[in-house]
Amino acid sequence: DCRFQFRNRRAFHGSIETKKVGSLDLSRFSSSSLRFAKFPIENAHAEKFCTVITQLEGVRSYSQNHRVVILGPGDSTLIDSAFPWSSDCLGDCVRLYLRAPHWLIENRLRLTTLPVAHRISGASTLGATLFHLANSLYREAEHLSPEEATGMIEAYFDIWSACVVHRGAETGVIRRHVERCSRIETFIEEHLANPALNPATIAAAAGMSVRHLHRLFAYRRCTVGDWIRERRLERCRRDLGDPRFRERTITDIAFYWGFSESAHFSRSFKKQFGVSPRAFRSQPWAGSTADEQTERVETLLSTSSRHSYPN
Repeated sequence: DCRFQFRNRRAFHGSIETKKVGSLDLSRFSSSSLRFAKFPIENAHAEKFCTVITQLEGVRSYSQNHRVVILGPGDSTLIDSAFPWSSDCLGDCVRLYLRAPHWLIENRLRLTTLPVAHRISGASTLGATLFHLANSLYREAEHLSPEEATGMIEAYFDIWSACVVHRGAETGVIRRHVERCSRIETFIEEHLANPALNPATIAAAAGMSVRHLHRLFAYRRCTVGDWIRERRLERCRRDLGDPRFRERTITDIAFYWGFSESAHFSRSFKKQFGVSPRAFRSQPWAGSTADEQTERVETLLSTSSRHSYPN
């Protein structure tokens, strides 16, 4: 069961191409801005799989088991496809998915818990080797003999296992960084409706300097202010498409979520979603089943609570 959320449905573009490398599927996904969440259908008899993701272009986040990892070009991560996970990006991106049986990954690592949503940096020597090998697997897939394909898959997972072991010493540092970023993002989500929300108030709540906050946020490749605006616009988009809030004016909704000037909100909304707030609200698909599914995804993945407008 997979749920999709398009920031600009009309302008969306994407493609998927899958190749066989030995017995494994290697897929290349290319798309514009897209968020999705996957909820596996429980089947005790179905074979379980993992997916090794290699980011080729753009920046994309992956979330699983309360962890969030941000991948840039050259980076890799592991997702356990047997459990819910989600992914999000703000712009165009290209990535490779190598789907492998659960047992293959477990046998390689000999770990009781798989290291899902951990970043393998393409800037490291091992990570760069893994990246180039993933590219070679995709480019040469049709030309490999069964023996060559098996050999390259073996080499790939040898290097991948070495990457996981090598970064083990850094796990504590990475975990603390991710946990701190997660707490900051949760604070932002919970205070989006506060017009006074800004880097200074966020830094004060987190007990750090504004400069340090900006350094922590650099992994998103946007400023703290940009992220606040993008999240507020997304909340407005959801409410404008929600039939429960039909009686609320566009200005009411914009001001509720922290905007203080109608014209600025309208310009920002159109730039983000490709249509004006009024045009978006008049679309027949606003508030449709697709948006209700998006709301279900947001409810499952977000730590923020439902809200009601003041009378």
